[in-house]
Amino acid sequence: MKARDGILSIDIGGTKIKATVLNQAGEQISVYQKIKTPKLSSPEQVVKAILTLIKDFPAYDRVSVGFPGYVKNGIVRSAPNLAPNLWIEVPFAQQLSDRLGKPVRLLNDADMQALGIVQGQGFEIVITLGTGFGTALLMNGHLLPHMELAHLPIKTGKTYDEYLGKVALKKVGTKHWNNRLKKVLTILETVFQYDRLYIGGGNAKKINFKLADNIKSATNEDGIKGGAKLWQLDDHYGIISSHD
Repeated sequence: MKARDGILSIDIGGTKIKATVLNQAGEQISVYQKIKTPKLSSPEQVVKAILTLIKDFPAYDRVSVGFPGYVKNGIVRSAPNLAPNLWIEVPFAQQLSDRLGKPVRLLNDADMQALGIVQGQGFEIVITLGTGFGTALLMNGHLLPHMELAHLPIKTGKTYDEYLGKVALKKVGTKHWNNRLKKVLTILETVFQYDRLYIGGGNAKKINFKLADNIKSATNEDGIKGGAKLWQLDDHYGIISSHD
């Protein structure tokens, strides 16, 4: 792939859509901006919100999108934290590419954030604490197959999403939510024996306890830089549309 400048990097969240334009090194060349995620988060409404958000952005040649759901080959299989019944088998990478006239790569949001956060050495995990509970697994900087750990049960009748997501935080309060997070971190350490774990997402700022030495906090700005790394990966990540 020949060198190009200007990668529009978009992070779609349950409450906000964030975007910036990056250079090849992942450095921002436009201001990091946000817009509210539409209440009716259909594919068309999300595209309209993106177009509104980026209308004054500088020129770009390619697009990277982090999406809060299960994504395979540019196709959204599910998006329970957006609109559960409106995102089944949606070719969103191609839809967005058709509207922007640029090639688009689409990846799970935690996976894309992980590309911009990790050190690239050993077994690393990224979790995101936002509307739901996102996870990404990497070995020596390479993404491992995505698993929607958020939908595994952690206790009877409750998934990780329901245990640590935005609704749970509001319902049980910060103190109890932090106790839940401690429990989850212990489970992840026992199950995965990771070298490093990173915590991102908007609710990471609610953490009120000291993290272990091999657990680090990460910002949304760090994560969105993964949009540049996404275009350094093999073609099977996301989709390279006919506009490429």
